[in-house]
Amino acid sequence: MKIVIGIPAYNEEKNIAAIITKLKKESYEIIICDDGSSDLTGEISRDLGATVITHKKNLGYGSAIKSIFEKAKEANYDVLVTFDADGQHRIKDISKVLEPIISNEADIIIGSRFLGKESDIPRYRKIGIKAITSLSNVTAEHKISDAQSGFRAYNKKVLNEISPAESGMGISTEILIKSNKKNLRIFEVPIKVLYEGDTSTHNPTAHGLSVVLSTMKFISIEHPLKFYGIPGIVLLTIGLFFIVWTIQGFTETRQIITNVSLIGIGSTLTGMILCTTAIMLYSIVSVVREKR
Repeated sequence: MKIVIGIPAYNEEKNIAAIITKLKKESYEIIICDDGSSDLTGEISRDLGATVITHKKNLGYGSAIKSIFEKAKEANYDVLVTFDADGQHRIKDISKVLEPIISNEADIIIGSRFLGKESDIPRYRKIGIKAITSLSNVTAEHKISDAQSGFRAYNKKVLNEISPAESGMGISTEILIKSNKKNLRIFEVPIKVLYEGDTSTHNPTAHGLSVVLSTMKFISIEHPLKFYGIPGIVLLTIGLFFIVWTIQGFTETRQIITNVSLIGIGSTLTGMILCTTAIMLYSIVSVVREKR
């Protein structure tokens, strides 16, 4: 079975040599995506024998993962393990992530920071990760605990059927949403992440906002009736309630309660727009899928 470790890297010259050296000792093949680094990340990786994909400018984490997916598929690997370049993941956990894939128990394995004994994750990160994971689980049949883990294993079926499109950090949830849609088997195993200070190169607020917006985008596309239709029906119900209240009040007093009537009209119109959007988007998505 051909296994490759894929590592997106941006200005990681201080960590990349040690990671590649340790992976080479375990006889793993390695793909590094040098995502427009201004340091020696690419040169060091190439000198140490890794296959290097070079982006001329920084395109984002999602673009790096997409390039790694394409390279792994092109080279006909059976399993791709994605691994962070910041030194937080442990090499010895790779075998744990690979085991269910090799035994054909799963198509995707996520290394979860929240199973078993939790890693010492900074509190603000823990809150953000769990909030994003809850959003990702809205449409998932099997709930997961860590939707933002970059430590994952994918089998050949995933490489052939999933084409990531997101360029930013939202690619992690995009892959899960698309995989759930295709009924791929997604499971988790516990891993330990080493947090020595804050090694993240991403602004936490920008990162979180990017992931939330990306997740909402893909949920709205994959499940438009739920995403737009349910809020639309709720608002329509509220609007009709306030309109009836307004009519009843006018009948009794010959006066219109302005606030009540405005809430009724606003909620009804918004609900109608959301319901119409749900139907239209569902129809468009269905036509596009049929053509495919």
